[in-house]
Amino acid sequence: MSYNLVDKGTLFGQVGAFGTHLVSCGEVEEVTQVEDIWKVIEPYLAAERLELYDLELTGLGRGRILRVTVDGESVDIDRLADLSRGLSRLLDHETDLDGQYQLEVSSPGLERKLKRKAHFAKSVGREVVVKVSEGDSKTTLRGVLVAVGEETFTVEDDHGTREIAYADVVTARTVFRWEKAPKPGH
Repeated sequence: MSYNLVDKGTLFGQVGAFGTHLVSCGEVEEVTQVEDIWKVIEPYLAAERLELYDLELTGLGRGRILRVTVDGESVDIDRLADLSRGLSRLLDHETDLDGQYQLEVSSPGLERKLKRKAHFAKSVGREVVVKVSEGDSKTTLRGVLVAVGEETFTVEDDHGTREIAYADVVTARTVFRWEKAPKPGH
């Protein structure tokens, strides 16, 4: 099971991006730990003028992986390496992970996963692919994200507009279009 923060206080597992799921007593500890880690990392990154885009904790024991996704200006490989070292020291001192984890620090990339309402809000006007759970089946939509609300967002495609509840989202991401460069003289 992996855990991500959607919005502060709202968590989800592998079931769906905004879906509700029940957790067992052991999983509650993991959820609380992710929330605690978020609270430790977010101010550190803010001081670096970066945003904590996503946080994911997977695996058990020595096989645990903590994935930290950061966003902001000038996030290159050297900056990510520096952040990784700084975050590792911070986490070792401020959390109870006790070094029993593998830390992965990355940027969201060109095609960004949309997991929090804030991610959707920042992506209005961009092309998105959204997998939606509809009862026992799943549907994939591709279109432009045109509006974001508290409980739903709207995607427009060739067939019109569709309002989608966050609770029905399985996965969502932005789409990056590679454009051919014009030939010289054209």
